[in-house]
Amino acid sequence: MRAMTYEEFQRQIGKAGLTIREFADMVKMNRISISNYGQKGEVPSHLAVIAALLGEMAERKIDYRDTLSRIDILPKKPRGAGIGKFGGDKQMNFLVADVKREDQP
Repeated sequence: MRAMTYEEFQRQIGKAGLTIREFADMVKMNRISISNYGQKGEVPSHLAVIAALLGEMAERKIDYRDTLSRIDILPKKPRGAGIGKFGGDKQMNFLVADVKREDQP
């Protein structure tokens, strides 16, 4: 099975009557993150599944918006957004620790 191309992804969400921004808002993702897949040429399988289902539901006149409105979708955390990490980079934690030690009397 092949990955979904970004062009096919756009076609599917277009069938659903959505823009990239509207799709991103719906799935609680950053629009830029989704648009960046255009450079790669493919979308991850989880987004491909959602786009294909939305396109198919819209084509069959099934109100997907009502269905999705019943789901509490939590926003996706940015990569590296862990607590106590400097921008998610473990290698940079030593700098934060050193600064904290220097601040102490």
